[in-house]
Amino acid sequence: MKETPYQRLARRLDALPNGFPAASDGAELRLLEKIFTPQEADLAAQMNPEAETAAQIAARLGGEERPLQQTLKGMARRGLIRVERSPAGLAFALIPFVVGIYENQLERIDAEMAQLFEEYYHQAFTKMLEVSPSVHRVIPVNESIRTNLAIQPYESVETILSTARAWGVIDCICRVQKALIGQPCPHPVDVCMIVSQVPGVFDDRSGVRALTLEQARQTLQRAAQAGLVHSVSNSQEGITYICNCCTCSCGILRGMAEMGIANVVARSDYVNQVYQDLCIACGECVPYCQFGALELAETVVVNTVRCVGCGVCVLACPEDALGLILRPAEEIQPPPRTEADWRAERLAARGLSE
Repeated sequence: MKETPYQRLARRLDALPNGFPAASDGAELRLLEKIFTPQEADLAAQMNPEAETAAQIAARLGGEERPLQQTLKGMARRGLIRVERSPAGLAFALIPFVVGIYENQLERIDAEMAQLFEEYYHQAFTKMLEVSPSVHRVIPVNESIRTNLAIQPYESVETILSTARAWGVIDCICRVQKALIGQPCPHPVDVCMIVSQVPGVFDDRSGVRALTLEQARQTLQRAAQAGLVHSVSNSQEGITYICNCCTCSCGILRGMAEMGIANVVARSDYVNQVYQDLCIACGECVPYCQFGALELAETVVVNTVRCVGCGVCVLACPEDALGLILRPAEEIQPPPRTEADWRAERLAARGLSE
């Protein structure tokens, strides 16, 4: 039987480092059918993750450049592909389903799409979470690290913010999706951060509220105080977003809470420590841990295997009895340096090559 455009697109997306695992009942195809037209799916299935101009794509696939360019622009406006400027003009590229296409549907997601994603999530999405290196990496809340410790730039949320030149915030599509299927999350929605090296890039962009640096800092502080975990793409360089995640809604952290997958996110270089002389065993910190790493006995006890070094619980301690310290050197695993390094490692782990 001849493949449909959606089957070809699903197979193409699964060949990317992030992956797009197939579901036993075709849930991934129903989700793509909701998001793409057949023409768009057919075109996307033939695109590359390296950006090409419409002229280059037309030469490779056949057809006329002008109508193809109009189709590509429309797809880019709906977040189905990436568009960037090149010396030869606008260039277009295939992007992963997650993180990528799905997150770009924030302005279009409805109850039907939310339910389709939920079905796909339970059928196949979590297979993507079992591959290393992880898609996301935890970075600690700055205030949770003991001040006498040297902090690597890739572990510092303050460095990520202060070295950016534009800041924005969008709603969390994970919490929007859960609300649309009748399972709303109690955490704030408007805390997903995006950053860029292009000044003013988020001004007047639909669905994005542009922020100043100070407003960006305040947004992340609000997220941390709400018990949310900072996570970013799993590389040292090229970070463009800071998610603020929870195990009740986040598509990635839910894999740990609901499916028992151990390594859904890469941990930070830090681990929590209890200062026994200060701890009064009040238990205020325990419910703040998303990963079940705290247990209340005569004092609070930290399970260092489960602790990912996020530091969220540190903010909840009224006695200042918790703090992050560096893990032993042999336990520290620096993330891949660049996104390209991450892609190469991920493809190798999946037995694929670019």
